[in-house]
This record gives sequence, structure tokens and C-alpha cells, in this order.
Amino acid sequence: MASSSSGNSIPASEAVQVLVSSLADESPIVRQSSMASLKDIATLNPLLVLDCCYAVSRGGRRRFGNLAGVFQVMALGVSALNEGDVDPSFMAKLAKIATAEMISSKELNADWQRAASGLLVSIGSHLPDLMIEEIFLHLSGSSSALPVMVQILADFASANALKNWYCSETEADTTALKTVRMSSVEALGQMVGLITRTQLKAALPRLVPTILELYKKDQDIALLATCSLHNLLNALLLSETGPPLLDFEDLTVILSTLLPVVCINNDIKENSDFSVGLKTYNEVQRCFLIVGLVYPDDLFTFLLNKCRLREESLTFGALCVLKHLLPRSSEAWHSKRPLLVEAVKSLLDEQNLGVKKALSELIVVMASHCYLVGPSAELFIEYLVRHCALLDHNRNDPENSKVKIGAFCPIQLRAVCEKGLLLLTITIPEMEHILWPFLLKMIIPRVYTGAAATVVLTYIKMVCRCISELCRNRSSNSNSMLSECKARADVPSPEELFARLLVLLHDPLAREQLATQILTVLCYLAPLFPKNINMFWQDEIPKMKAYVGDTEDLKLDPSYQETWDDMIINFLAESLDVIQDTDWVISLGNAFTYQYELYTTDDEHSALLHRCLGMLLQKVDDRAYVRNKIDWMYKQASIAIPANRLGLAKAMGLVAASHLDTVLEKLKEILDNFGQSIFQRLLSLFSDSYRTEESDDIHAALALMYGYAARYAPSTVIEARIDALVVCFFSFIYPNSRHNSHILNPLRLDLDAAIDFGYATLSRGTNMLSRLLHVRHPTAKQAVITAIDLLGHAVINAAESGASFPLKKRDQLLDYILTLMGRDDDGFVDSSLELLRTQALALSACTTLVSVEPKLAIETRNYIMKATLGFFALPNEPVDVVNPLIDNLITLLCAILLTSGEDGRSRSEQLLHILRHIDQYVSSPMEHQRRRGCVAVYEMLLKFRMLCISGYCAIGCHGSCTHSKQIDRTLHGTAFVLPSREALCLGERVIKYLPRCADTNSEVRKVSAQILDQLFSLSLSLPKPAGFSLSVDIELSYNALSSLEDVIAILRSDASIDPSEVFNRIVSSICLLLTKDELVATLQGCPAAICDKIKPSAEGAIQAVIEFVTKRGRELSETDVSRTAQSLLSAVVHVAEKHLRLETLGTIAALAESTSSTIVFDEVLATAGRDVVTKDISRLRGGWPMQDAFYAFSQHTVLSFRFLEHLISCLNQTPVVKGDLEKGDNSSHLHDGQIEDDILQAAMIALTAFFRGGGKVGKKAVEQSYASVVAALTLQLGSCHGLANSGQHEPLRALLTAFQAFCECVGDLEMGKILARDGEQNEKEKWINLIGELACSISIKRPKEVQAICVILTKSLNQQQKFQREAAAAALSEFVRYREGLRFVEGMKKTGFEFAATERERSGFVAAEGEVGVRQGIEEDWAWVLHGGFNSLLEQMVEALCRHVSDESPTVRRLCLRGLVQILESSRDDAVEPILPNLSVRLRNLQISMDVKMRANAFAAFGALSKYGVGAQREIFLEQIHAAIPRLVLHLHDDNLSVRQACRNTLKRIAPLMEMEESAVLFNSNCFTSDHRSDYEDFVRDLTKQFVQHLPSRVDTYMASTIQAFDAPWPIIQANAIYLVSCLVSLSDDQRILALYQTQVFGMLVGKMSRSPDAIVRATCFSALGLLLKSTNSLSWRTARLDLKGF
Repeated sequence: MASSSSGNSIPASEAVQVLVSSLADESPIVRQSSMASLKDIATLNPLLVLDCCYAVSRGGRRRFGNLAGVFQVMALGVSALNEGDVDPSFMAKLAKIATAEMISSKELNADWQRAASGLLVSIGSHLPDLMIEEIFLHLSGSSSALPVMVQILADFASANALKNWYCSETEADTTALKTVRMSSVEALGQMVGLITRTQLKAALPRLVPTILELYKKDQDIALLATCSLHNLLNALLLSETGPPLLDFEDLTVILSTLLPVVCINNDIKENSDFSVGLKTYNEVQRCFLIVGLVYPDDLFTFLLNKCRLREESLTFGALCVLKHLLPRSSEAWHSKRPLLVEAVKSLLDEQNLGVKKALSELIVVMASHCYLVGPSAELFIEYLVRHCALLDHNRNDPENSKVKIGAFCPIQLRAVCEKGLLLLTITIPEMEHILWPFLLKMIIPRVYTGAAATVVLTYIKMVCRCISELCRNRSSNSNSMLSECKARADVPSPEELFARLLVLLHDPLAREQLATQILTVLCYLAPLFPKNINMFWQDEIPKMKAYVGDTEDLKLDPSYQETWDDMIINFLAESLDVIQDTDWVISLGNAFTYQYELYTTDDEHSALLHRCLGMLLQKVDDRAYVRNKIDWMYKQASIAIPANRLGLAKAMGLVAASHLDTVLEKLKEILDNFGQSIFQRLLSLFSDSYRTEESDDIHAALALMYGYAARYAPSTVIEARIDALVVCFFSFIYPNSRHNSHILNPLRLDLDAAIDFGYATLSRGTNMLSRLLHVRHPTAKQAVITAIDLLGHAVINAAESGASFPLKKRDQLLDYILTLMGRDDDGFVDSSLELLRTQALALSACTTLVSVEPKLAIETRNYIMKATLGFFALPNEPVDVVNPLIDNLITLLCAILLTSGEDGRSRSEQLLHILRHIDQYVSSPMEHQRRRGCVAVYEMLLKFRMLCISGYCAIGCHGSCTHSKQIDRTLHGTAFVLPSREALCLGERVIKYLPRCADTNSEVRKVSAQILDQLFSLSLSLPKPAGFSLSVDIELSYNALSSLEDVIAILRSDASIDPSEVFNRIVSSICLLLTKDELVATLQGCPAAICDKIKPSAEGAIQAVIEFVTKRGRELSETDVSRTAQSLLSAVVHVAEKHLRLETLGTIAALAESTSSTIVFDEVLATAGRDVVTKDISRLRGGWPMQDAFYAFSQHTVLSFRFLEHLISCLNQTPVVKGDLEKGDNSSHLHDGQIEDDILQAAMIALTAFFRGGGKVGKKAVEQSYASVVAALTLQLGSCHGLANSGQHEPLRALLTAFQAFCECVGDLEMGKILARDGEQNEKEKWINLIGELACSISIKRPKEVQAICVILTKSLNQQQKFQREAAAAALSEFVRYREGLRFVEGMKKTGFEFAATERERSGFVAAEGEVGVRQGIEEDWAWVLHGGFNSLLEQMVEALCRHVSDESPTVRRLCLRGLVQILESSRDDAVEPILPNLSVRLRNLQISMDVKMRANAFAAFGALSKYGVGAQREIFLEQIHAAIPRLVLHLHDDNLSVRQACRNTLKRIAPLMEMEESAVLFNSNCFTSDHRSDYEDFVRDLTKQFVQHLPSRVDTYMASTIQAFDAPWPIIQANAIYLVSCLVSLSDDQRILALYQTQVFGMLVGKMSRSPDAIVRATCFSALGLLLKSTNSLSWRTARLDLKGF
């Protein structure tokens, strides 16, 4: 069916057909490989590829599975065709195949249909008509074909083919049409000036409609049309040769058309090309100006009529035209001013923003031409002022969204009105008489009653600015200002103005500095007020303006609003004091009263209004007037709003400063009326929420009012009434009590009677606080807490006056506060924002109450701390709420400290009690908790130190103050007043704060250093402990303290200093500052510090302890050392991190080195013994800490020998068998023996760990103590066998483990084998013989140690235990047997013996020749060594291994080969060279073994031979290398990783022998070491290039060897061989090689290999075909075609 073209030397057609057929392969990697090859060769011979694809695609999807791939290849082939190769008939066939397949299925298969679409698009790129015709044939067909065809068109269009085909037909027409139109319009405009009037008049019926029609087009044409229309109107109306050619009636159509154009082009900033819009707008105005010059009256009437139509676009256009023409037609329109004014007045209620903007601009123009006179002028001014108050959010108003005039927003309208109003004020003198004093009316506009505060402030800002400008111009004539104001009844009075402006000062951050402008207006309006106020204001107002002048600086102060409000109230108070006019003050009070209606209840201005009225009432003596005004004030207040409620309470407090009785009567009235109205009762019956909310509001308001009444009341009054006020505060919760009238009017009741009744009421069965405990709303809680705080401050204020007295119900108040804030049962971490604010206020109130008398009881103190300390755990956010709360908590703790205790001891106990509760936060894993804890400790230490030095202040003042409580030291004595140094527990405190000096947070490090400084500074000022050396210790301590303070100074000035250096200096200073007892306490408290959650802190604690024990360990007694060791061991057990555990063990080692190592070792073994008895040490998570301790001691250069000797002494002294004691022993020894048995087990485990983990240091110690160790182990071997006979086998197993570890440590493998063979034999003779064999081995191996061992064992014959004596005797008897040979053994080189024995085992003789007696082998080796046979050892081993690498047994072969690999690395050249050729051949044969390990070892061994392939054997070995090269390359990508790695190593080793220049770079590349297939193929290509370039003579050999690998048993090797062969053929330029192998390789790939069952082989085969066809060696096929006659 298919044949290659004549003259082709390779079957290219068959190869391409195979590639195309493989597109339907079941394996995706095969399909991808075929597709990649076809894409490459499609550009070389697209016709052949298309022929083959056409052949397989004719059967459709049913015959070929992957038609999508075929279509993709065909699309690439078609795209690659040259124009001369495009055959329309063949392309038509391909197009029909694609479309037929696409419409034959109702399903939309994205893959193959997209591929078919791509084919059609490719065809269309050459023959677009053909493709379009093919698509159009099916567009009218079945509906199922339509989506497909549309998709093809979309793809075609996206490829720019359709665009090029279609645009060539239409683009010229469209462009030309637009050009002609624009040119025609411009020509019309120019033409009117060139023709006669007669011709122009005749052309008007067609010319005008034509121009007007152009406005429906785009903006560019509209501009040209307007210009032409302007020229036309100019020619028609302003001709010098005759009258106008058009009457006004004829112009109305033109004018009506032009008006909407004004609307469209006015908002130029929103247009993409605003310059075009602006030009169009100006041209329209010029058109109207021409008409106005000819027909001014008619145009005026026309425009007014359009305004009256209320059609937005026409009204807007008319107003714009009027604004434009008014200055130019002022004389013509002068008589029509009333008509214009009336028309404008009728539009004042228009809601459209565009119309408002145009109207405002027109009003400003009218004012500049004196159109504003009379009442209408004020109406227009008010209109401008009103629109100065527009807000930004009005742009979303539904009404404004309907604007058709452009995208106007309120900001633009507001800006127009503001600028216009300022222009009227500044630039038009005639407006001054209209604006003044009319603008004063706008300060209090009734129309804005209840409006938003922002709206009011906005227009007030503008009014004040205008008034300032007016007053600046009229400042010289203040009398006329006053007379003009008095002449008008509708202008507000000075009292009303002052009241209004004063309250509007509330917001200092209002935009554009409203407060400053109001203050300026007050200065200008000063002549309106009493005369004596002017000078005061001239002095005071600049100060207030300076405070609010810098708003950015003001924002940094969180309490700026409260400060500013206080300044306003003080300004009012001082102004009233200066005025001293009772009538004027009464009038001002009335003005304040009337202005409540100007503010909404939720407006913060109303709260300031309360306070202003309260301050004014404080200055009034008329009680009836005061009572009337506070009634009005309460009536107007909304206590449901917290700000309003607070303002009311402060106002009541201000009134109470002068009228306390009146205020209390009012409060009683409020309480009596609470819940009494019928309406309230009905609502409470049906709504619990109403009752709760109202109750909360009432309770909150009353509480605040009582609190501020107490706060502001004079101290002379409050001192006598504070208890009654407290009773009143709580009694308002019982409105029905028959005694309330007496309680709430303490002025009319005997003080003692009121207090007694109040306390009696409070102590009744029903808790009177319970009602207040039920307030639920957070603001209500905050209000009640604030009131209690105010009561406390009232007591403190009284104390400041010199009359201190106790607050008897203080504890009940504290309990109430803690209940309101949510005590410990509410949790602290998940608090809401309002709850946090409540808690912050509660802490402040608690601080106030704690600061008053009486002193806190211990129970109350603990209660407060339990409820509040948890706040340290709060999260950081929100910072603005949490930080003040934490500050309040720290202040509270300091207040508790300052107000508790009677003498030095009690105060220090109080301090320690609080500090110990804070410790959990100081050492918290959370950074913010540590920071807060450290800051709290530091603040408390500051307060405590000040307390010890100068007494304390109840309200926390620093330094000296009037109410500071000094300590009378002459009365009590220093010892009684000051705490002792011991009372501070410095050792305990230091180890708590010292780790924080190494914290990760810089602030924590700095504060903790300051804490330590405070502690020691305080300690040095306290009485010295007994035995303190005044001459030496004091000087050293002060020097150390000075050094510590220097470090703190550095920390404060330089934050970049190395923290480790700072910490070292701190530790050094503290080491000198601690006394001996404090040092002991510090060391005993170190476990918590070492277990710190912060790693640097834990490391710092360890470092500090090491320095303490290193420098001052000599001062510690045995008891101190023992307890310190126990503490450190406790830390070791609890430390979780391995690194810190090792560091802690280092600390224990330092303790042992610096003090008594025996005591430390005893404590370690005792702890280990307890663990062995009580725990399963093998299953402990993280390992057994004591095991790490044993390792640490064994590796310590100083302690290793001591620890080993200590363990040996424990083994020698401890009895093992309880019953194996001499007669006469009492029972007490049994108990002691049991305790020592635990230590014995621990010692045995420690000894095992020493042998295994000691490293070089431990081994050296063992070598030094070899004799004592062997003797102890030998004796214990006897003891343990005795125990085993009695049924206790565990000690024997432990001993054998230790003995084996010892053998491994000293390298005595023979002794280890003896133990492994016979160690657990319990029969007496057998273990006696075991000891004899051990002694025999020692005699041979360690002849020099025998004497020392015998000395020790001789002494052991006196042991009480029978089994130990037997063991000693058995060892000694064996040593005696070899006493004759000791002299001979001493002269031998033990290294020769050990090497011989070891090498016999390593060489594989045991595996290949069977087991040989170890003892017999050693004796033979001894003889061999003595006869000088050491030099021939390697030769014999290599020969034996070489002989056995071909053994029948796979195991022997593998073992021998593995041994050979190892021995070859160290063999001498003369031992390997004779057998090198034979060995190479054998290794090559093993390289194709199916055993993976065998294969890997064979390759590795071949690489090891490379170092012997020099000298005489070089050429022979080089031939072996070239014979093995193909196999090495093929197995570089073996399935097994070890084989791949062995091949890589071998290639690297033999590369220098191959003499290829660039081989080093190639074998060090990433491709060589990578395991990815693509990298391997890249490496093979690069290596093949090296072969072809440097080894062309070897290519023939490589080809032959690689082709043989086509039959390899591994598919991956077959694939590798295919790729290597294809690279050799494609890259070689040797014609001989090509002649021999090119056709053969093509035939094998097309035939056999393409039908391989393995996907990897097929994929590589098809990739290789593509590589071969792309090669420059295969050029003839690129003109081949497939014979399609048979298809």
C-alpha cells in the first residue's frame, strides 16, 4: 500500500506512517513522544506528513482512536507549507474530512473538534475563500452543526484571518464616509460667508435642518456643527448689508436644539476629551450671544419660559445662558430685573443638583450686577448658605441619580456656593448692608432644628467665615454694628449668639478649623456683649486658638476632647465671673434653655450644652430659678444615650457645687417618679426588655449624678456628708421605702441618724446592692462604676484638705465593682470591646477605693487580686483599650502595696505575695504577657523603694506631697519600719527575673535588668544580714551594683548593643551581689528558669547557673551541693528540648567539677535508681534524661575518669545477693542492701552508657582504668550468675550488656564473642570456664594489664560474697596458667594481631569457606605474623576473593564481591596488577546479573580497578573500559538507584583514562547526576558528541555493543540503547558508520522495536525516529511523498 520514493536509502515513508499510527497508542507517553517527533518533522517534509495523516484519517474516528492528534499534526503541516506547495484540491479534501467529522456527531468533544477547527483555520490562512465556503455550506444545515461552525469562525477571527478577509472590503468605505461628513460640515460653515444674502436665504430651508441633524452624531461633529451654526447666525443676523434674514420665531428651533448641547458639554471633567466639550460649550454661548444682540427681549423671554417649564436639561441650559449673557446684556435687560428675580425665586425649590449648581452661579452673577435687593436678596443669600452645608454622601441620593445633565456631585455644588458667598462678602461692597446683620440670623437657623450635627457645623463654618470678613471691614465702627443689630428684631440677641457659638465650639477637629473661626467671630462680636468682657476675651481666646491650632498634634492626645470641653466650661465660668451682671447671666441661662431644640439628643453638642447650663446655674443664687432650669435640663436630656447622660450628670455636679440640696431634691424626685406613670407600668407589664433598658438608664444616670454631686460638692460639705451620700447612692434603688425622704435629704436630717439608718438598711437581709448588680448594658455598668470612683475621689479630696476619714462601706463598694466588671468566672481572654472598657474603668475605681481608709484586709486583697490578675493574659488588640486597662491594673497593684501593711516585714510580705502571683506572667510564653508582668514588677519595686525611703501617698503621688504619710522612724525604730534583706527573698526573686534579661524582646530585657537593679539597690539600703562583712562585702557589692547600673544606662541609650554581652555583665554583677544564702536559694530555684518556654531565656539561666557554681561553688556546703544537684536534675527531667537538656547536664557537670563530684554523682545515681524502680525507662518520650547525664559525664574531659572510678567503687561496695552474707549479719543490712541494689542497677546502666557514649574521652578514661574495670566486671559476673541461679536473670543480662559495651569500647572483639557464646550459661563450671577464657584472652591481648588486675582480684578474695570470691579465683588461676608466656606477649605488636583477625573476618572467608574456629584462626594468624607474612596478606585475600566471585552460590558471590570492593580500595598495586585482565572480564560478566546488588557491586568494583589501570597494564585495561562503556552509559538510568549511583561513580573514575578533553565538565553536570529521563537523554546526547569528536574509531564498537542491548531483559535498558544508537547515528558524520548502521537501525526501529509491549520502549523508539529524521545525515527523504493510490 505504501512505499518509499525511489532513491531513498532509508524507509522514511514507513517511519512517518509508524509515527502517525502511534498517535493512537494506548500509552499517553507514547502518544506524546510520537506527537513531538511529528511536530518536528512536519516542518521538514509537510507533504509527506500530510499524506500519512490523510491516509489514516479517511476512516474517521471509528478506525482511528486519536483523531485529535492527527488533526493537530495536519494543522502544523498545513501551516508549514510554502505557497507554491499548496494544492487547493488536496486542501479541499482535508477540509471536508475535518468538517465531516465535526458535524457527524451531536456531542461536542472539545479535544478533537478544537483540533479540527485548528486544521480549518490553518487551511484558511492559505485559502480563506475555500474555508469560508466550506463553513457556509454547513451553516444552513442541521442545527447541531451551527455551534461548531460558529466556533470555527470565532477561531478564524481570533487568528486575524477573518479580519483581514473582511476588512479589506469595508474599511475604506467607513473611513471615507466619516472623512467626507466632517469635511462637509466644516465647508458649510465656511461657505456662508462667501455667498450672497439671496443665495443664503434660498438655501436656509435645507441648510439649517442639515446642520441641526449633525448634533445626533459624535462629539467631534457636534463641535464642527456648532461652529458652522455660529458662522451661519452671524451671517444671518449681523450682516452689515441688510436686516436679519430670520425672525426670532424662526430661531426658536435652533435655540431649542442648542440648549441641551449646553447640558451635554458642561461637565467637561467627566468627559474623555474635555477640551472638545469646553469648545462646544463656548461656541453655543457665542451663538446665544449673537441672537441676544439682535433680539435681547425675545431671547430673555425665551429663556425665562424655558426655566418655567421645569424640564431639567432645558432649565439647566437656560440658566447657563442667562449667567453668560447677564453681564453682556445688563443694559438691555435692566428693566426686566423683577422678572428675572421672580423666575429665580420660583426655582429655589428645584432638587436637581445640576440645576442647583447653575442657579447658584446665576445668583452670584446677579449679585455682582445689583440684582439682589430687598427681601429677595436675603432669600438668595440663605439659599447659598443652605447649600454650603451639603454632605458628600448626598451623591447617592435617588433623586440625584436621575440627573441627565452630567455627573454632578454635592461637593461641586457646595464648592460653588462657598466660593460665591465669599465673593459676595469680600468683593461686592453693596452686599455688606444685606449680609450684616442678616448672617447673624443664620447662626441660629430654626429650619435646621433636629438636623445632623455635620450639616449644622458645615454651614456654621461658612457663616462664621463670612461674618469674620464683614467684621474685619467694619471693625472701626463697632457702635454701628451694635445699633444695626438692635434695630432688627429678627436678629438673635447677644446672649443667644454667645450660647450658640459656645456650644458649637465642642469639636476642635471640625474641618477647616471651625473652632478657630468661631473664636475669631466671638472676638469680633465682643462689642455686642457687656463691656468688661472684651479685655478678658482678648487675653483668653488666643490661648484657646493656640490649643486647637495644630490639629495633627492634637490628635496625638487621647484625652484632647475632654480637655477641650473643660477649657470651654472654664472659659464660660471665667466669662461669667468677669461680666458680673445677674440679669445678663439669667438671660444667658434662658438662651441656653431655648437652644435645646437646636440639637438632637444623640448629638454630643447637647452634652456640652448640659454642662454649660450647669456651670451657669452654679453662678446663680436664685434657688427657684436653679430648680426650674435643672427640671428643664432633665426633661430635655436623653439618659438612654451615654454621652448625653454623662453631660447631664456633670451638669448636675456643677450645680451641686453651689446648690447641693436642690440637686439632691431633684434626684429624689426622679427616683420617686421612676416607673410610676401609667404608660411606663403598662409597658413594663408587656415588655421585660423595656423595663430592663429603662431601669439600666435610670440607674446609670442617677449613679452618675450622685457621683458627680459628691465630686463637685465643696469639701467642707462633703466631709460631713460623705457617708450619707454613700447611703443615698444605694438607697435610690428602693424608691418605695418609707424612709427615703429622710435619706435623700441629708441637709434636713441629723447626720448621725442618716448614717445609722443607711447602714442599717444596707445590712438588712435583702442586699441593697443587688438592684445595681442587675444592670446589664455596658454603658450602664460603666456609669455606675464611674459614680463609685467619683465617691472615692470625693473622700480623697477631703483628705487633701487635711481631714482624713474612713469610708466605712468601702469593701461593699469594691465587691460591687468587681461584680460589675465580670470577675474571674467570666474569663479574660475572650472579652468584648465594651466589657474591656468596663473593666478598665473598674480597675481605676478599685484603685481609688483601695487608696482610701481603712486599710485593706488580707481577705479583701486576695479577693481583688484573684479577680484582676487574669487581665495580664489579655491579647494585645485592641491596643487603645487593652493598654490603658493594663496600666490601670498595674496602678491598682501598686496601690494595694502602698496601702497595706503596718511595718517593714508586713510590707515585704505583701510585696512578695503580689510578685509571686505575677510570676506566671513574667515567665509566660506570650511576649506581651512577659512585657506586662515585668513592667508591673518594676513599677511595684519603684513604689516599694519609695515607700521605704519617704513613706507613701494614698493617691500615688511621687516625691513629697501634702497628703503623703510619713513614717515616724523615731517612734518605731529602723528595724520595725524597714524590712530586712532576708525578707525580700532575693535569691528566689533573682532567678525569676534573671532569665528575662536574655529574653527575645528588647523591652523585656531592659525592664528585667532594671528590676534586678531595684532589688539590689533596695537590699543595700536595708539592714544587713548577720555575718555580713562591712569592710569587704559592702565595697564589692557597690562596685557590682555600679556595674549593673552602667549596663542599664547602656541599654537605655543604645538598643543595638549585643544582648549576650549585656547578659554576661548582668550575670557577673549579680554573682557578686548575692550573699551565700541568696546564692543557694537562687541555685535551688533554677529548675523553673531552666525550663523557661523562651529558649534564649532558658539558655541564659543555664549560663548564669554555670557562672554561679564556677565562681562561688567553693562556698557551698555538702548539703547545698546535694540540693543544688537535685534541683538541676529536676530541671533535666522536665526540659523537653534536647539541646537545653544537654546544656543543663553541662551545668551539673560544672557543679561536680567546681564542688564535690562524689556528692553530685551520688545524687545522679540515686535519681537514676529511683527511675529504674518506678518507671519503664525504655519507653520514656524523648529518651531517659539520666542516660544523657551518663553520656555527658563520660565525655567530660575532667569528670570522665572521676565518674568511672565512682561507678567502679559503687560496684565494688554494693552487695547484690541479700542472702549471700556471712552468718551473724542482722536484718538491718537487708534494708541497706535493697537501697544499694537500686543504685547498683543505676550504676550498671551508667557503666554501659559510659562505654558506649564516652567517645574518645571516655575511651581514654577506660584505657587508664582498664584493670579496675575488668576486675569489677569480673567480680560482678560471678555475683550475677549467683543471682541467676536463684531466678533473678535481669542483673546478669544488664551485666553482659555492660561487658559487651566494654569490649566494644576497648576494641576486644574476641572477648565479646566469648561473652556472646557462653555469657548466659548458668551452670557453675561453664561460667567458671567463661571467666577463664576471658582471662586467657586478656593475657594475650593486654599482657601489661595482668599484673594490676591480679592485684585487685587478690584483694577481692576477701569479699563476703561467695560468688565474687569464686570469680576472682577463677580469673587468677587462668592468669597463672599463662605466666610463662607473659614475657613473650609483652614484646609483640598487638596491632598486627588485631589487623589479621579483623581482616580475616572482613575478607569473606567465613562466608566462602565455612566457619573456622576463632581461637584456631587467631593462633594461625599469630604464627603468620611472626614469620613475616604480613606483606603477603593482601595478595592472598585478593586472589581468594577473585576466585570466589564466580562461585555457584549467589550468596558467596555477593559477599565476596562486596568484600572485594572494600579491599580493592586499600590493596597494593602489585597485589592486583597480575589479575587485573582476568578480574575485569569477570566483573563485566557480572554487570548483566539479574541480582540488583550483584549488578551494583560489579559496576562499583570495576570502578575501583581504575586506579590499577596504569603502567604496564594500561592498554589492556583501556580496552576493557571501551568494552564496558556502552553498558555503563545504558545503566546510568537503571531502574535501581544503587546501580545508577555505582555507574556514575565508575564513569567518573575511568573518565581520566579515556582522554576526552571535556569529560570532567560533562561528568560534573546536573544532567549526569539527575534521575530524570529528560536529563539522562540530554547527557547521552552530549556524551555522544564527545565520542564522535574524540573517539571516532570507537563508535563502531559502541554501536555494535549497544545494538546487542536491544535484547536486554530490562525495558528501560532497551529504551536507553535505542536512544544511544539513534544519537550515534544522527551525530556521526562517518559514512562508513552510516552505511553499516543507518538502514539497519531504521529497520529495527520501524519493525521490531515499534511493536514492543513496553510503553517506554515504544515511546523512545518514536522519539528516536524523529531524531534520526531531523538529522542532517538524512536529507534525501525530505522530498519523499506517500503513494496514495492504494488508499
